[in-house]
Amino acid sequence: MAGPRVHLVITADDFGYCPRRDEGIVEAFLVGAVTSVSLLVNGAATESAAELARRHSIPTGLHANLSEGRPVGPARHGASSLLGPEGFFLGKMGFRKALAAGDVALAQVQGAGGAGAAGGVVRPREPADGGDLPGVPRDGSLADAPGITVLPVQVREELEAQLSRFRELLGRDPTHVDGHQHVHVLPGVCQVFAEVLQAFGVRFTRLPLERGVGGCAWLEAPALSFACAVERDARAAMGPFTRHGLRWADAFVGLSTCGRHMSAHRVAGALARALENVPAGRAMTVELMAHPGYPSVPPAGGCGEGPDAFSCSWERLHELRVLTAPTLRARLAQDGVQLCALDDLDSKRLGEGPPSESTLETSLDTLLP
Repeated sequence: MAGPRVHLVITADDFGYCPRRDEGIVEAFLVGAVTSVSLLVNGAATESAAELARRHSIPTGLHANLSEGRPVGPARHGASSLLGPEGFFLGKMGFRKALAAGDVALAQVQGAGGAGAAGGVVRPREPADGGDLPGVPRDGSLADAPGITVLPVQVREELEAQLSRFRELLGRDPTHVDGHQHVHVLPGVCQVFAEVLQAFGVRFTRLPLERGVGGCAWLEAPALSFACAVERDARAAMGPFTRHGLRWADAFVGLSTCGRHMSAHRVAGALARALENVPAGRAMTVELMAHPGYPSVPPAGGCGEGPDAFSCSWERLHELRVLTAPTLRARLAQDGVQLCALDDLDSKRLGEGPPSESTLETSLDTLLP
């Protein structure tokens, strides 16, 4: 009997953000509707979430956060280009704008003569597509730029601190590390991110590259623009990720099914797009990003500033209901989809070497429009 065509990991993001969010996530996990979670180690409910993960043996990764709330690393003790005047991260779009404007000390850059460049801050030209660094490849591989030595500082320190905090909370390494609001695939950041994960021995990450997301007409203009920008960044991040031995699911869905846009029909449609042009006999691994939970009630929740509107909205409950309803699970079973955890993918791929960049390009030609 043939095995399932798709092994699907359903990851609930923002674990530790709020007790009510966590309650819904655990509920979804216990009924088999969620198979993995990503923990915010600077969340208001981080410690109780870690206890829930241990109690229920939930496969747990790190939701690396550079955009919301307070840092956990050295930056919390002093001034940092990662933070605003009140000591909080710069926000989902604020971090991106600061990075594009060159206001984030992503790395200290020195020329061959040893003189600092731009005061230790990488100054990119004004980008049209999310941000290129001058004289640096679009994939953000700062270490490959000619004539400069890159010494990552604040971003590296914060990522290392969050990984160490995860170990303190869970007593083990994360099953994977992805990025809150997809900061891990931003130009420049993706290189530092990949280096840190390799140093910590983390093998799995998320590549938020969803096939056909640009044609999802139901997305409002801001959401569609953001999804397309994330897709471009993810495509460029493949180089640094693979050079540092990181792995990810064969396909990703979730940008087109977030919040109010989630339904059994749209999840199935996103999976169908991911499988277009894939030979019928090939088994695929896919990650579905989700944000289920009961809505936050201020002031509880958040990462130091209270919960945001996204967490307080009915859309969290909507995702929880879609994921746990029999309709979606019946549709997935009908389509030959088997739910699994990232640990299952890890054991499935043991012994394989990281894919070469030429292999990645071939995969893109096959899987993407």
